[in-house]
Amino acid sequence: MAFEHERLSRTERYHGAIFSVYSDEVTMSDGGSARRDVVENRGAVVVVALDEQDRVVLIKQYRHPVKAHLWELPAGLRDVEGEEPALTAARELAEEADLRAGRMDRLVDLHTSPGFSDEFVLVYLARDLTPVPAAERHVRTAEEADLEIRRVDLDTAVDMIFQGEITNAAAVAGLLAAARARDTDWSRLR
Repeated sequence: MAFEHERLSRTERYHGAIFSVYSDEVTMSDGGSARRDVVENRGAVVVVALDEQDRVVLIKQYRHPVKAHLWELPAGLRDVEGEEPALTAARELAEEADLRAGRMDRLVDLHTSPGFSDEFVLVYLARDLTPVPAAERHVRTAEEADLEIRRVDLDTAVDMIFQGEITNAAAVAGLLAAARARDTDWSRLR
């Protein structure tokens, strides 16, 4: 039987639009207690968009905390209250890659950094892709204004992971899961 940890107290350290930070005093298995800093956020969705030629859509986007442009998958925060995650994924795919999906399957779920964050990411596999008509495309601003969008063979994308060219954790998990799902004839999709 697992020990039931309890929060004894909570102090808010920061509250923002995307995340909040708390210091919690938590009971420990040995009978004592310890302070744990916790980042709470809204969660996110990530989309592995796979076309009929077995190519995935990668985007290259500036990420200030690491001061680099990273190859990633279309993704976004679950920032619309009550929106179904698959709809959030479809919206992000349209906004970041100008694509719609005829089929959207849940691929993998991730706790990205459970040692300090409650962030939960849902990764979807989008197929049967069609372009968003030019007149309906989202106008990208801020760090999205200069997104580089590229279609890459799924196996090449997996090689990019092992070469250290794709380091975004959700992209790594999504691409490896997509390759495995493809290699098992999509039998593991939800």
